[in-house]
Amino acid sequence: MDGNGRWAKAHHRPRAFGHKSGMDNVKTITKVASRLGVKVLTLYAFSTENWRRPTEEVNYLMQLPIDFFNTFLPELMAENVQVKVMGFLDQLPEKTRQVTYDAMAQTANNTGMILNFALNYGSRAEITSAVQQLGQAVAAGQIQPEEINEQMIGQQLMTASLGQFADPDLLIRTSGELRLSNFLLWQLAYSELYFADVHWPDFSQQDLEQAFAAYQKRQRRYGGLA
Repeated sequence: MDGNGRWAKAHHRPRAFGHKSGMDNVKTITKVASRLGVKVLTLYAFSTENWRRPTEEVNYLMQLPIDFFNTFLPELMAENVQVKVMGFLDQLPEKTRQVTYDAMAQTANNTGMILNFALNYGSRAEITSAVQQLGQAVAAGQIQPEEINEQMIGQQLMTASLGQFADPDLLIRTSGELRLSNFLLWQLAYSELYFADVHWPDFSQQDLEQAFAAYQKRQRRYGGLA
């Protein structure tokens, strides 16, 4: 969900205004995606590298999940959306961490779309953690190194709870930037990529439908033949 800051600058407003508008658009796109039949919508909300931003901005970003869930949870319940949050949540401020756990608990029995936030998430750190866990299992004699396979690695990643939907079909990045920025590097191995020039606060239902239409025209061969 890229471009909040640049969108705010273009409107001659502070970056916080862009982040607030971006949060409001999360609410819009979540309901649109749910009604279009999306099974899992994963949103990259805050990366492990975003701590490098100015303290004032980081503090504002840490408040956004609190505001989001406090205002939007009733609508998520009405939409039958289940909330998941992945990332290094133990490093979040207590209030931010608690509101994410509460949202997951309150929506746990919902059976519709999964709204999966990547919060304090970084793919390299995720993979490193997975390797460490497998290394500990080897050291304890629970598995042999040659037994490690892709399935085992996948089970140690933060998307494991998504089951058959752990690997996204489609990645959408807004604002025209052409990079992955340490997002789901393992899981995106065969995903289709779509880059939209529009900044996230302006990303609309029409833009989402255009991304889906582009995806539907592609052939996914997974290294084989069509």
